[in-house]
Amino acid sequence: MRPADGLDRLRTSVAEAVRSRVGGADRSAREERVWRSEGPRWFTPDDPVWRVHKDAAMFVGGLRALVMQSLHPLAMAGVDEHSGYRGDPWGRLQRTSLYIATTTYGTAADAERMVRAIRGRHTSVVGTAPDGRGYAASDPHLLAWVHAAECHSFLVTHQEYGARPLTPAEADTYVAQLGSISERLGFDGAPRSVAGLEDVLARYRPELVGTEAARRTVRYVLDEPDLPLAARPAYTALAAGALATTPAWARSMLDLDRSRWRPAGAVGRPAGHAVTAGLRWALGAHPADRFDTGRG
Repeated sequence: MRPADGLDRLRTSVAEAVRSRVGGADRSAREERVWRSEGPRWFTPDDPVWRVHKDAAMFVGGLRALVMQSLHPLAMAGVDEHSGYRGDPWGRLQRTSLYIATTTYGTAADAERMVRAIRGRHTSVVGTAPDGRGYAASDPHLLAWVHAAECHSFLVTHQEYGARPLTPAEADTYVAQLGSISERLGFDGAPRSVAGLEDVLARYRPELVGTEAARRTVRYVLDEPDLPLAARPAYTALAAGALATTPAWARSMLDLDRSRWRPAGAVGRPAGHAVTAGLRWALGAHPADRFDTGRG
């Protein structure tokens, strides 16, 4: 067997493993709907939101977002009591991936249906946090926090690990575009620039706490992925890359610098660059690169 044949087989194997985990068993039907449905779309291939969301750095950004979002005790209580992240972590990832793909690349009609469905599910996510405060997933204040933590994570990891980092003007546009999606979930005033996003995050800082539920969830996400043994090193590199871009104060709140993840601050960035480059090679061209602009 030629070395090239072995590399091709490795590339195909890695790509299939990643796509099946992220897309789920019916990913072909989902992809067909997103990319082949005709109709106007919220965004175009020239928009920064397309560039960010199709890059392999999103794998790192998603992990960082989960870490940051866990620090709001009311948002964390909702996840802890209502999310299926322990029983079905990959199902949750697949639903999140479909949401991002549909609202970024799908038709406006499909994106609007997706947003309505999520708003409907949010109405049932209510309860009482361990500190006695009530929470609701539809609370605009919590929605704004979840958005800000997610948007900042996607942007920071793209600027660090993405194939083509955004210019300052493009970064502002990305923040505005992602905010226009998230506002449809039920809050107003999403930031429209990087400076505005950083201001929002700073305003939430006094509310953030590393609760036991947050530490338990983050440990689960980092340490217990349901993956084959051969895939664990790549996942560890993704996690290290995510933690290397996470603020030191956030890692401290979650006791991560007193765990086996302490070295991530030093080696995480090289690991993150290596694994995103490897995923980019394995996955090849994103469907966004082959999208027929005449279809939108």
